[in-house]
Amino acid sequence: MSRPNDRVAQIMAEWARERPDLDVAPQGVIGRLHRLANHLTEDLVVVYREFGLAEGEFDVLATLRRAGAPFERTAGELAASTMVTTGAMTKRIDRLEARGLLTRRQSDTDGRGRVIALTAAGRDLIDRAFTAHLANERRLIDEALSPADADALAGVLARWLATYEG
Repeated sequence: MSRPNDRVAQIMAEWARERPDLDVAPQGVIGRLHRLANHLTEDLVVVYREFGLAEGEFDVLATLRRAGAPFERTAGELAASTMVTTGAMTKRIDRLEARGLLTRRQSDTDGRGRVIALTAAGRDLIDRAFTAHLANERRLIDEALSPADADALAGVLARWLATYEG
């Protein structure tokens, strides 16, 4: 098996030279995952922008859409499922509401809570954007990995992620 000659390999070689007392092998995995995640994010947001959406806005609309009819969730559920603060979520909701892509109403069960729902325009937009998003993800995987490698990598990553998310 040949050794990779990418930027991470160069960084590892420099550290190994400067600190031969340390095992730099973890950088081969963590460093590459980190760099790859940054590159993938750049490639993913291109599609979101085609639909006039920022990454977080796409996430909100997708979260509402996959909730199923009537395509609504509480603001707290949205914040929890997208892993952002309630303040950041409020800003996203405000922008999407101003564009007519979702509505906000008082909860029937909690007088202080708000329920956020997709409008017909929001559902149409996220359906088109998600279709393009999946095609983009397929392209990114198919350009770099064989089906067997993609399946193996998905399994390894799922096991590793489970150590964090149980």
